[in-house]
Amino acid sequence: MEFTTDNSIFLFAILLVVGVITTKFSTRFGLPSLVLFIVVGMVLSHFVYYDNAFLTQLFGILALIVILFEGGLQTKWTDVRKVAVPSLTLATLGVVLTTVVIGVFAKYILGVSWLEGMLFGAIVGSTDAAAVFAVLGNKNIKRRLTSVLEAESGTNDPMAVFLTISLIQLIHAPESNGLFTLIVAFLWQMGFGLLMGLIMGRVAVWSINRVNLDSSGLYPVLALAFAIFTYSSTALLYGSGLLAVYVMALWMGNSDLTYRHSIFRFNEGFAWMMQILMFIILGLLVFPAELIAVTWQGIALSILLMFVARPIGVFISTSFMKFSVKEKVFISWAGLRGAVPIVLATYPLIAGLENGQLFFNVVFFVVFISALVQGSSISPLANKLGLSGGDKVSVPHSLELVSMGKTNNEIIEIHIEEESSVVGKELHLLLLPEDTLITAVIRGEKLITPRGNTRLCVGDILYVLISKPQRERVKKVFMSMKEVEEHETLEA
Repeated sequence: MEFTTDNSIFLFAILLVVGVITTKFSTRFGLPSLVLFIVVGMVLSHFVYYDNAFLTQLFGILALIVILFEGGLQTKWTDVRKVAVPSLTLATLGVVLTTVVIGVFAKYILGVSWLEGMLFGAIVGSTDAAAVFAVLGNKNIKRRLTSVLEAESGTNDPMAVFLTISLIQLIHAPESNGLFTLIVAFLWQMGFGLLMGLIMGRVAVWSINRVNLDSSGLYPVLALAFAIFTYSSTALLYGSGLLAVYVMALWMGNSDLTYRHSIFRFNEGFAWMMQILMFIILGLLVFPAELIAVTWQGIALSILLMFVARPIGVFISTSFMKFSVKEKVFISWAGLRGAVPIVLATYPLIAGLENGQLFFNVVFFVVFISALVQGSSISPLANKLGLSGGDKVSVPHSLELVSMGKTNNEIIEIHIEEESSVVGKELHLLLLPEDTLITAVIRGEKLITPRGNTRLCVGDILYVLISKPQRERVKKVFMSMKEVEEHETLEA
């Protein structure tokens, strides 16, 4: 197909429409949507010739920024804090162990050198945030386990990127990097990435809350701009940009944010669009005929990764933590591979390594089998192990939050804590400003229409329409007396 402006835009529209429709079929057939996105790309490769590894890598990184940003926004710090140690251990020690084990297998199965075997292991060593967020997002699994997996997938990409780039440099110039140099580089990347994430998170929240834009639709764009700037500025200074983006988004998502719902809704939809296009483009980059030549190697390494390398990494890195054997088995099986390994597989291609194309084809095989087999069996396995029935509370889809356009109003979300002074009070007794409207009360899975005699309970979630100048005054009404005193002290 000859690319012109019009037929390129037409193809772009077709990809989006097919991608969205594909999600409906994936739900019906119990398959992860990313599998069908990849299939769509592979089918299109028969009609569209595409082999630009650099463009694929560029788009893949941009997509990962958006996906990690959206995932961080949706993650509650209270959940992450409880599982920080196991998640970070899996994201570091777990990735290294998985890399070494599968690297040994790759050395003999693919007939490559030891460094190249370790490079393959590094490429497939991390779980994928896009795959994990997409597959676990709507599963009824214990919240502690999903928190571990989501936090791990959001923080283990930097380790995989570091290992991949370092091993490529070692292959090109074996004497260029010593062990001490690698350790210093790793500490700098992770430490500086964490620091930049915290700094940019605070800057982004402060800016969004202070800047008075003409349209509420600009706030989500500003938030996304901060995410992209966080990645690029960190990466330019040789830090881990992906880690910085996730930490920055985690800070933003757990802060008091103006137009919070507009930002969340925009990024949720945009992350889906980037995920659809990313997996389709990755499918386009693969030539199905070339996969036949690596069929047995791909199947063998997929099986070894799922049943040997990943479990070894999980069981050793969590050996002194309070996880049952069943929970460790589930964490091992839910370590999905997705876009990140395929994006990392473009690095050897761009670097011109002799086995770059071989690695890309085998990695694609591994990712496809992982998504197909593991992604479609997560729920049945959780049920069989007795790990389903999580405590995750979802907001009913019947509640649609409306953007307030150019008005000076917004909808804020308020959680009624146990210490709140309004617990047990009826709504008509609350001392709220006259221009305040409680639009909905969420109690568990129920949507309650607020009335004057509606009595508030611990755990209720209120959606309140207010004018922006009354924001702090309204929030104080729902605080505990201790929180009010602390808030007034900070203001003073």
